[in-house]
Amino acid sequence: MTDMPPEPGDLKSLGQRIDQVRRREEQRSQKPPPTPLGIAFRFATEMVSALLVGGGLGWVLDELLGTRFLIIVFFILGAAAGIRNTMRAAQELNAKAAEVPPAPAVTDDEEES
Repeated sequence: MTDMPPEPGDLKSLGQRIDQVRRREEQRSQKPPPTPLGIAFRFATEMVSALLVGGGLGWVLDELLGTRFLIIVFFILGAAAGIRNTMRAAQELNAKAAEVPPAPAVTDDEEES
């Protein structure tokens, strides 16, 4: 390697290129807000999957143990888990929506154009 320090112009151009790359990466990483249909599918998936897992576990345990009440117990537990997961997803979406700045106000003159 050389013992010569880098040129100030080289460091400046390197810093500018790094800033450009960072700005581009920030723009790429910004996801669009979820659509109402996407939100509905997420909530439905949370509920249905929890009900299926709870009911399935209850059915398997009923078959293994020779009982008939565990499917009801685990179905209810699955419903509770589904509601909890749906509430958590809603809170997450609300938190993300709060981070987005509101649209700028429009005056009456601008509305007519």
